[in-house]
Amino acid sequence: MQTANKRGPGRPRNLELASQRREEILLVATEFFASKGFASTDVQEIADRLSIAKGTIYHYFPSKEKLFLAAVDHLMEDLNEHINARIAEVEDPIELIAGAIRAFLEYFDHHPEFVELIVQERAEFRDRKKPTYLEHREKNIKPWLDLFRNLADQGRLRPTNEDEVTQTISNLLYGTIFTTYFARHGQSFESLADQVLSLVFAGIMSDSERGNLDTYLSSSFKHNRTSGEPKETCAN
Repeated sequence: MQTANKRGPGRPRNLELASQRREEILLVATEFFASKGFASTDVQEIADRLSIAKGTIYHYFPSKEKLFLAAVDHLMEDLNEHINARIAEVEDPIELIAGAIRAFLEYFDHHPEFVELIVQERAEFRDRKKPTYLEHREKNIKPWLDLFRNLADQGRLRPTNEDEVTQTISNLLYGTIFTTYFARHGQSFESLADQVLSLVFAGIMSDSERGNLDTYLSSSFKHNRTSGEPKETCAN
């Protein structure tokens, strides 16, 4: 006589459901970590919200630290997917840069909790060699380096070091995110896109391309925003 397989409470039966359950855990964990902080969040609270056993969470994530880092990684993956989806049909490479910058800022209007997790990661896990956002930057940077190099070779950008350009733009974007979020003026991130783009393009465009700056800023791409109202930038 065969013994029936026993599963822990709330544990899915197949890979598709397992993936869905993992997603659910990460979404709820992100909410708790962002609102209460890493140290004050109890895994049991996350389990209670999901009506599952705490052991089910540890089945997917061996520790609270692993759960937190997975939540940050999940948001980074979602950010990259959002940017790629928004620029998928953009052909002109400079408009592609503009679209990616606008999509990056736009994402944080819909996910302001991401800012909290980025800050907490650096505060709670200083022993990590690289924060998650830098790991993802290094993983995804090569196509952008090639793009900036090719544009410079074509004379559309003035000759620059593509590594320095991408690093500077990245620093500018994350600086914009942090200062805007913590200033708590209620200003949307995406509303700052034109300011950022003006600064970036006026600084790296060749003289012949600077005459087209207004065209790039007023590109129809900026009007093709995601549906639905974004969350408020600064939650109390």
